[in-house]
Amino acid sequence: MVTPRLKDVAALAGVSVKTVSNVINDYPFVREETRVRVQLAIDKLRYRPNLSARRLRTGRSGLIALSLPEISTPYFGEIAGLIVDVAEQRGWTVLIDQTGGERSHEQRTAAGIRADLIDGSIASPLSMTAADIAALDPHHPVVLLGEQLAMVAADHIAIDNVRAARETTEHLISLGCRRIAVIGARPRHNGTANLRLEGYRLALDDAGLRPVRSLVAPASDFHLADGYAAMQALLRTRRPPDAVFCFNDLLAFGALRAVAEAGLAVPGDIKICGFDDIELCRYSSPTLTSVSPDKRAIAETAVDLLARRITGAETGPGQDIVVPHTLEVRDSTAPAGQRR
Repeated sequence: MVTPRLKDVAALAGVSVKTVSNVINDYPFVREETRVRVQLAIDKLRYRPNLSARRLRTGRSGLIALSLPEISTPYFGEIAGLIVDVAEQRGWTVLIDQTGGERSHEQRTAAGIRADLIDGSIASPLSMTAADIAALDPHHPVVLLGEQLAMVAADHIAIDNVRAARETTEHLISLGCRRIAVIGARPRHNGTANLRLEGYRLALDDAGLRPVRSLVAPASDFHLADGYAAMQALLRTRRPPDAVFCFNDLLAFGALRAVAEAGLAVPGDIKICGFDDIELCRYSSPTLTSVSPDKRAIAETAVDLLARRITGAETGPGQDIVVPHTLEVRDSTAPAGQRR
């Protein structure tokens, strides 16, 4: 099979070789109609840029790094798939690294794994500090995902976790729930869990409900087993909850299992909400109500912002970008007669 060349793409798209090069290298002043035509030709011919030649010609390799704590976690897996998809539309290749949330590992990947080969990085850190970010090479573009480093002077993309948690708790209150528990509190950590706990408490306060310490269930991690164990503990309390807000969907699926084993019904006896709206939420039994971050917007915004930093189209201070979210109400909280 003959390997397609740049001029083959140009011939199929009906443009010059220079125009194809401009599209591949994300030159900003290419008409969208032309960009689409060239990308269709690239896809049809399965053209892949010669990275060594590109590096010599432009100073860029077309490689970016994506750093995630756990690739096996469905939320991060979905985010990774979307980022790869969006990056491929720019002719980029994504190198994915799993950090396990270890600070030293996160520092290495945020710096670019091989800074001499990587044009920029997208990172979702759990353990890095603001000082770690400040110490990174200012010439290596980095876009941060998540809430752990929301206050650092770097490009950062997240949803409004306080608002999302508040809306979820308000949803449960509107259904008549009064003993609302949370699973996923992590008092020794900053970031996501604390923001969601804050939103939960604000909603209780607005409704005139007193927070109950025994209804705040900690979780050492956000896995199925953690949700299962936390739900079992909540069911053993003198006055079990009538609703549970889990800080991610895996915790919620673990909780669903514990409730079923106890011979209770969801949502009849206990209503359960999750967070992240992973694909499994639509296929569980019952289907799971969950906060749905706009994951496509996260991916597109991250790649677009990184591209602007790489090309020099964006040179200002770091941006703090909030993407939309919705609460997807499904059977695990839906009133009778409204279940799907």
